[in-house]
Amino acid sequence: MNDYAISVIVNGVTYERRIPPRRSLVDFLRDDLALTGTHVGCEHGICGACTVMLDGVPIRSCIVYAVQADGASITTVEGLSPDGSTLTPLQDAFVECHGLQCGFCTPGMLIAATALLREKPDPSADEIRDELGGNICRCTGYQQIVEAVQLAARTGGTR
Repeated sequence: MNDYAISVIVNGVTYERRIPPRRSLVDFLRDDLALTGTHVGCEHGICGACTVMLDGVPIRSCIVYAVQADGASITTVEGLSPDGSTLTPLQDAFVECHGLQCGFCTPGMLIAATALLREKPDPSADEIRDELGGNICRCTGYQQIVEAVQLAARTGGTR
């Protein structure tokens, strides 16, 4: 099978690569670009661990081929902080509210919550639960995550 040339902007950096046509976006991000913050969970688009933003919209990167992202702008959890060294108010809130425990679901939760806060800066608890409902967490029981998003909404959102 022939490799395909793609060009993507990931976290503000342009990458041009030749890749197999069936390489998933999550594998491209993790294996080709060494951006391992995006986690591989179910590989069926169910758990949300692999959530990234594609042109500003949260998507499951395990069920999208990297070639489908050609020409797109992608944001991974590594790209949430503008300078890459400080936490965003949302990330701070996750720490403050104990919204992460094992951390496996955290990157996908942060991406989904970032998208929510950009669209709706002051969401209700029900709106937060609805938006994050596609991201599975086995550790927290979700209450701390909801509280973290609410705190972030009060203290600066996504910056």
